[in-house]
Amino acid sequence: MIIVRIDKRHRSGKQVTAVDGFEGTEEEMETLARKLKTQCGSGGCVKDGEILIQGDFRDKIVSILTAAGYKSKRGN
Repeated sequence: MIIVRIDKRHRSGKQVTAVDGFEGTEEEMETLARKLKTQCGSGGCVKDGEILIQGDFRDKIVSILTAAGYKSKRGN
């Protein structure tokens, strides 16, 4: 189950959308991150086993992941 949540800690008050719980290789995670960044029109990275997308895109990312066949839910 992939959890999509907002994170502001240690980022000077700026929001990032954290995609946590992806089970796959590092290469698959990089590919998914690239797809999410492109479809959201935002920057981001893969760091410490989670995908970070700049801004609040929780609903959009959940719908993208669901359409791609992943089980995902929106966190707080």
